[in-house]
Amino acid sequence: MGRVAELVTRRWVAGILALAALLGAGAAIGLVGQAERPDTSTAQLPVGSDSRAAAELRSELPEAEGSAAVVLFSRQDGPLTDADLGVVTERARAVPGATGAPPQVAEDGTAATVVVPVQAPDATATAVAVTAIREAVRADLPDGLSAQVTGPAAVQADLAAVFDGANTRLLAATASVVAILLVITYRSPLLWLVPLGVVGVADQLAAVLATHTLAAVDVVWDESTIGILSVLVFGAGTDYALLLISRYRDELRTTEDRRAAMAHALRRTTEAVLSSASTVVLGLLTLLLSAFPATRGLGLACAVGVVVAAVFALVVLPAALVVFGRWVFWPKVPRVGQAALADSRSLWRRVGDLVSRRPGAFVVVTVLALGLAAAGTSLIRTGLEGPDQFLEKPEAIAAGERLARSFPAGSADPTVVVTRGDAAEVAATIGAVDGVSSVRPTVSGNGVSELAVVLDADPGSTGAEDAVAALREALATTPATHVGGTEAEALDASAAAARDRLLVLPVILGLVLVALAGLLRSVVAPIVLVATVVATYAASLGISWVLFTQVLGFDRLDDGVPLLAFVFLVALGVDYNIFLVTRASEEARRHGTRAGMLRALSATGGVITSAGVLLAAVFAVLGVLPLVVLAQLGVVICVGVLLDTLVVRTLLVPAIALILGDRFWWPRRFAAAGEEVAAPRPVVAATPSG
Repeated sequence: MGRVAELVTRRWVAGILALAALLGAGAAIGLVGQAERPDTSTAQLPVGSDSRAAAELRSELPEAEGSAAVVLFSRQDGPLTDADLGVVTERARAVPGATGAPPQVAEDGTAATVVVPVQAPDATATAVAVTAIREAVRADLPDGLSAQVTGPAAVQADLAAVFDGANTRLLAATASVVAILLVITYRSPLLWLVPLGVVGVADQLAAVLATHTLAAVDVVWDESTIGILSVLVFGAGTDYALLLISRYRDELRTTEDRRAAMAHALRRTTEAVLSSASTVVLGLLTLLLSAFPATRGLGLACAVGVVVAAVFALVVLPAALVVFGRWVFWPKVPRVGQAALADSRSLWRRVGDLVSRRPGAFVVVTVLALGLAAAGTSLIRTGLEGPDQFLEKPEAIAAGERLARSFPAGSADPTVVVTRGDAAEVAATIGAVDGVSSVRPTVSGNGVSELAVVLDADPGSTGAEDAVAALREALATTPATHVGGTEAEALDASAAAARDRLLVLPVILGLVLVALAGLLRSVVAPIVLVATVVATYAASLGISWVLFTQVLGFDRLDDGVPLLAFVFLVALGVDYNIFLVTRASEEARRHGTRAGMLRALSATGGVITSAGVLLAAVFAVLGVLPLVVLAQLGVVICVGVLLDTLVVRTLLVPAIALILGDRFWWPRRFAAAGEEVAAPRPVVAATPSG
């Protein structure tokens, strides 16, 4: 690594390397571009579920590439008039895609519906078709008569509208937050441009490489994947940049030649960054065990993104920084002779000294506080209903709620039964099930039939879940027959999410524990660090639940939030512990365990806090998208990262290390004079002379 660091930081090599890397990345971004996103109609359906089997069987129907829109006509001031019904009948024939079937009028006469098949290969085409339907049914309506479009196709179209330009908005918001925080951190009008430019290019290249990787291994991804990937690359990449630049600034206080200073800084930073990136990548790859194809795609895409972020932070950024002189730090230009961070009486050293006086008290108080915060997890309820998935209620959801006041609750989005058997016999079986309001065949062909089943219970209610379960039980002995639709999919998603948590959570903990043991060559330290990260996760969920229910107005968590939050928080939370303990190990070899931990806290406190605040803010940016699941995920990760950065890494980990002393590193030992013994190699390469 030493020769590579020296090569990267040589004057001409650095300039050529930085330019070549940026131009090469730009060419890949511009010429290759992101891979085309595959069909995602089943991306959110768990593998092996009955609802997925229904969707796959439905794809064999002649009109499989489509859904249905339900046009709802109503008056706010009373029942529909005869003139209204005449207009509705005319629109039922004239609306784009209409079959010409007469409208269905509610028993109380307050509303009428027209079902319009929507044949479209993807969400974009569905959105275009639904827009055309909305424009057609609303044109020149009589005063007081309103027309709204709901149904599965309209919900899909409104969901597509959520992501229309969303990645651009998310990227702009993320870059703006990072820029502001970098300016505040460096207090320089110039320096922030270098890491922001490098990480920005890394983000765009990561999207290209990730999508092509997913396409190559035939893993699907959905609309949110690139947005979350961008947030992660900006967050992790900027964290790595902060760590490197902090060490580079420190080396400039003891080394005159900036290239030598960068070589020293790069050697000292590489292990921490590579260890951190490796841990995060391992954690993200555990998502490949998920039952949800879209979640698998997210894990693999984000793993590729973290690799790209680490490479740019360790190769492109050092070369780019060395091209400039010390003046890039203006007005706080580091000079030879200034005190190094580890030797300074910084705020973080004063915090460390305070912790060192009564470490036991800090452990007790911090653990009790985390436990109290985690108590809120016992109240958490998961499983968002369809109307609750949007921060701002779209037309399809509002129309569905209005339709439920005049028609059976499940009319807007009926449950779907797909079968290879005799449709009449299957319909008879369905009609005898409690909770079923009506059943009608919709389409058949190629030996497959589809039936629309309207349930009595409100969508998302326990009654609807019971009705779906009863349907499946009644049809269990009917060959090649499956129950799908929104209610069935929600039921399967909840069961699969619980399965994922039971499988993925222990796996990621085991992988992180092994990775830390290999990095630190210790048994005790990894156990302590993983335990603190788990405590942080539980506390962040508890605090977030209070925020959701008491401030933000949510009464449930999305099924996928606990798992994704755990993966991101464990992987990213370990990052900051790695930054701290690798520096503590380096300092302990010269100053002993106690002094080494305090010096490490002094040296890394500022940069880790800046990195944590920045990462928390970046994930909070997910709230710019009007989807509840992303807003919830952003809040949980934001709270967790702040807890980890400001409380766990600052107070709890140093306090435990001070109490344990040399036992914290067991079976590694440090001699009384501070020189490491019984270790096959040093954790961080020694600083070269000169």
